[in-house]
Amino acid sequence: MSLNIADYPTLAQANTPDELRQLPPEKLPELCAELRDFLLRSVSRSSGHLASGLGVVELTVALHYVYQTPFDRLVWDVGHQAYPHKILTGRRDRMHTIRQKDGLHPFPWREESEYDPLSVGHSSTSIGAALGMAIAARQEGKGRKAVAVIGDGALTAGMAFEALNHAGDLHEDLLVILNDNEMSISENVGALNNHLARWLSGQLYTTIREGGKKVLSGLPPVKELARRAEEHLKGMVIPGTLFEEFGFNYIGPVDGHDVNALIRTLRNMRQLKGPQLLHVMTKKGKGYEPAEKDPIGYHGVPKFNPDDECLPKSSGGKPGFSAIFGRWLCDMAAADERLIGITPAMREGSGMVEFSQQFPERYFDVAIAEQHAVTLAAGMAIEGLKPVVAIYSSFLQRAYDQLIHDVALQNLPVLFAIDRAGIVGADGQTHQGAFDISALRTVPNMTLMVPSDENECRQMLYTGFLLDSPAAVRYPRGAGNGTQPQPAMTALAVGKARVMRRGQRVALLAFGTLLHQAAPVAEALDATLADMRFVKPLDEVLLAELAASHDLLVTLEEGALMGGAGSAVIEALQRLRCLKPVLTLGLPDRFIEQGTQEEILAAYGLDSAGIRRQIEAFLAG
Repeated sequence: MSLNIADYPTLAQANTPDELRQLPPEKLPELCAELRDFLLRSVSRSSGHLASGLGVVELTVALHYVYQTPFDRLVWDVGHQAYPHKILTGRRDRMHTIRQKDGLHPFPWREESEYDPLSVGHSSTSIGAALGMAIAARQEGKGRKAVAVIGDGALTAGMAFEALNHAGDLHEDLLVILNDNEMSISENVGALNNHLARWLSGQLYTTIREGGKKVLSGLPPVKELARRAEEHLKGMVIPGTLFEEFGFNYIGPVDGHDVNALIRTLRNMRQLKGPQLLHVMTKKGKGYEPAEKDPIGYHGVPKFNPDDECLPKSSGGKPGFSAIFGRWLCDMAAADERLIGITPAMREGSGMVEFSQQFPERYFDVAIAEQHAVTLAAGMAIEGLKPVVAIYSSFLQRAYDQLIHDVALQNLPVLFAIDRAGIVGADGQTHQGAFDISALRTVPNMTLMVPSDENECRQMLYTGFLLDSPAAVRYPRGAGNGTQPQPAMTALAVGKARVMRRGQRVALLAFGTLLHQAAPVAEALDATLADMRFVKPLDEVLLAELAASHDLLVTLEEGALMGGAGSAVIEALQRLRCLKPVLTLGLPDRFIEQGTQEEILAAYGLDSAGIRRQIEAFLAG
């Protein structure tokens, strides 16, 4: 149920940026207050990202007020902070559907709105994409502007620096806004810096700066002295020397919660030529005290009562696979001092909080730098350490070259704990872990395991850790079927499956947690059910036996069918010169939309009912 817009009289006058730009400046603080409250009430009813959006309300209003969106291109990095942007760009009345099946996408999405020039979801893409748009705008010659908004966290990724370096070299008209919600330089925010930013972005300073360059252009020693003097002067009062070295004109830091001051600075900057960087200080969770106090906890929230002082507590339920991994990591670290834990900025999500506290000297958060995480692990493994890289399936895609070139090619003992493999649910296309099986099983020296339950996950992590070669354990988001992990760690026989039930005619080969969707189907059809455990190496002995004694083999995987585990089975049967019908069930050749895990499994016939229906249809063929 959507909110009553009559409760938000100023926001009701800003259905689109065109309407927003008709409001007088004195109404904008009131608009921001209503927008922030609308966002809070909306997300509390629907669940979703909250603290990041609360922190950029004034910045969002100022950007749409100054820039002629959608003609001017506004690119949000990651996009979890773009809820205020969605509210102001014609999607306010659908905010209650966000992250739900057939509802608004959780991030900016090209197919959803002309105000979203780039579909996003992973970090650090904004500067490169906006630079491409700026180059196209120059060729177009219509005065179109390009703006990238990137957070201080996303700026830790290598590709953000690659784009900064290129933009500074090309000298295109591009504005990069650094949304800084850390506290390290908060003392720089205030009247002095707001005044300084307006002055540095103003026509007088620009004229003096550029005119001085022209005058001194014929005097190289004097020109170099002036350049260095300017750098040192600015370096004393503003932390922009790094960006100046990249070729950007640095302005800031400015108060990101003073909407009219932001507007004045942005108006100045829209007229400037070349690459510009505006450093904006914001507070994550701004205006809602619980989120200000706990911005991590309120980053992504379930449905909750905003009048309460805290989020609703979990019902306790079954521990998720991330927690199973975290517990194993601590136990294994206590048993083997060579273990090192590495994460690319996902300590909480990957279940590494306890490990980071118990073994701080062996815990490395490399920030949003997946490529570096993998090559760092390679260097550690070369020197005899045993690194464990905890990484989401969709984030591992960014480090595929490093996995191949730096780890597998050298056959190094790095263990990849791949979280969020398969269907992740509400985060949609950008986060579904659909491709890791297809990607990893083609890599020489790699062992790839797929646990069907919590205990299997623990034992597979142990098995992979003991190997003297690369290994990966991929497990889904959330909890399994509630199997209690055994405290003792026992190495599994590599490449050996287990038969859970013996039946006739049909053999179900389950890779991962779909085993539990397949179990009632096997009972109903009197079929054989195997927990395959390993995608690579496959249990070809069992495969040959089942092919010889059954009429149909059915493979089940929560991943892309193309090149997946089912493909591996078909390839193995060819090697064995065994002709046998194989029905492969998994994710089709498309990007999988948002929805609950249960909804998506049902939609693609991977729940019990869908599995049985597809098998019976195939047999009736």
